[in-house]
Amino acid sequence: MVETGVVFGRFQVFTLKHMEYILAAKMRCQKLYIGITHADIVSFAATSSLDVHGITKKDNPLTYLERYEMIQGALLDFGVRRKEFDIIPFPVTHPDLIRQYAPRDATYYLSICSEWDEEKAQEIERLSLKTEILWQRVGQDCGATGFEVRKMIADNQSWLQYVPKTVGDYILRRGIDQRIQELERLYSTPERKN
Repeated sequence: MVETGVVFGRFQVFTLKHMEYILAAKMRCQKLYIGITHADIVSFAATSSLDVHGITKKDNPLTYLERYEMIQGALLDFGVRRKEFDIIPFPVTHPDLIRQYAPRDATYYLSICSEWDEEKAQEIERLSLKTEILWQRVGQDCGATGFEVRKMIADNQSWLQYVPKTVGDYILRRGIDQRIQELERLYSTPERKN
């Protein structure tokens, strides 16, 4: 077991797939830093053509603070002690800034389910940071993505089974489900593209 690890993602919304990724990394390190990418889509907008969901408000309906609180609540509910993790901004769109936010001597754990994931792994390796690929999966083996869960919410379909219970409660209590539905309506009008 290494001392320090790092994982990162947009977590828009935090799914059971994300939880699996984080817990797999946590089992390999004493302290885990969880990086939230696209903390602000204006200051840290997508820079890669493969980062198709890092652009619009529709794909990024939750604030940094909301994602922080969801992740923290879910991890505590899953029995991870608070002193064993921290949540940080992670500027994946500006890789040269990563070392200003995350520890240099950590192991960076990655899960590969898309070309965008592969590109992010290459960027981390380019920075000479130690990486470990937890798994490479395709299709259904990747699990429900945040995009798919947001789509289920927007279409008023059943979605709670794809997120930790505390996350579902948080989304409903804060009216985030209604925000996602409203953004879907707003962005599906022909004159609205961004």
